[in-house]
Amino acid sequence: QVQLVESGGGLGQPGGSLRLSCAASGSILSIGDMGWYRQAPGRQRELVASVTSAGTTRYADAVKGRFTISRDNDKNTVILQMNSLKPGDTALYYCNADVNAYRGVDNVFHFNTYLYWGHGTQVTVSS
Repeated sequence: QVQLVESGGGLGQPGGSLRLSCAASGSILSIGDMGWYRQAPGRQRELVASVTSAGTTRYADAVKGRFTISRDNDKNTVILQMNSLKPGDTALYYCNADVNAYRGVDNVFHFNTYLYWGHGTQVTVSS
């Protein structure tokens, strides 16, 4: 069983900073791509940033230059450093990861790459 747990959400001031962390735990052999998504009320979930196992990053235009994604492979953790916060950043933030692991299917464990999601952490930017 694999779990992703986000932390670091909360209240932020416009122009301020928050640091989100997502740690994966469980029977993990390795992790491929990792990323952060967000969803605001009445909006579709959107990609914020992602990072590959090789360290290649990509960002949504709305956060480019303000947010930085990074990963710590030893700790199976992905970080989203959010600077210069704007009210439009208010959303529920989810992390995800492509996890290489064994997983039980019909009482048989198969090795494969599985997409896991955290339960989300709320970020509110307000003065």
